[in-house]
Amino acid sequence: MKPAPFSYADPGSVEEALDVLTAEGEGAKVLAGGQSLIPLLSMRLAAPTTLVDINRVPGLDGITAGPDGVRVGALVRHARLLASAEAAGVQPLLRRATANVAHPAIRNRGTTVGSIAHADPSGEMTAVLALTGGSVTVATPGGRETVGWGDFFLGPLETSVHGPAVVLDAFFPALPERSGTAFAEIARRKGDYAVCGAGVVVTLDADRRVESARAAYLSVGLVPEVHDLTDAVGGQPVDTADWAGAGELARGLVDPDGDLHASADYRRLLVATLTARTLADAGAEALARMEAA
Repeated sequence: MKPAPFSYADPGSVEEALDVLTAEGEGAKVLAGGQSLIPLLSMRLAAPTTLVDINRVPGLDGITAGPDGVRVGALVRHARLLASAEAAGVQPLLRRATANVAHPAIRNRGTTVGSIAHADPSGEMTAVLALTGGSVTVATPGGRETVGWGDFFLGPLETSVHGPAVVLDAFFPALPERSGTAFAEIARRKGDYAVCGAGVVVTLDADRRVESARAAYLSVGLVPEVHDLTDAVGGQPVDTADWAGAGELARGLVDPDGDLHASADYRRLLVATLTARTLADAGAEALARMEAA
């Protein structure tokens, strides 16, 4: 199919973009990478009256990595974030998750912030934003505000951003000290949406015991889900921690739906398996980071 007819605008500033969005009303959609939006247009699942292309807007293509975290601009492509050693050094989950996003062609054009604004619960970057406790910066005619991940995601493909607005960047807090991360997903074919995916962070105390263990999941809930699994492994030595027990705890915490790709029970099984596997990897990384410090 072909998209329904639409008008096109390419503003040169955030203010111009907001002016167009205000004038066009609910029928306007922001275009950055377009790797999520264009397929929806082609299938006529979306039919905006105007596309507001922000690719000419300066200042939205930066990656800033500092001691507190990584800020990713709205025009940063997945491939560029994947290649950023500075970003990976501050928050390793960014590289680990981005490497799982679709295919190289999509990563070369698609944007990390656009993926987050799309709010697909099967998206890798939505899960990472949630797991790291991240936030987005949103520009509206009334000014700019920071919105935490928990207030941003309302449902599948739905965010709290309404009316004329542009998501300017996403902020991912830095990995805490004595911590390690891991990310894994299962898909029917490489590059497909995950049937189930898990990203985890394990933090150790000074005695190399598990201080905390947290996990976020893909394709499991209607919005990104983050679960604290510390009750299953807290206080245990990292090299003998009951990661399988944490997986079983996670299995009981999630409430996935079944679909043509996987039943709900199969997704619960994948949650348990991926949780145990990734927590073990993250714990080993946390220990290695401690020993190297």
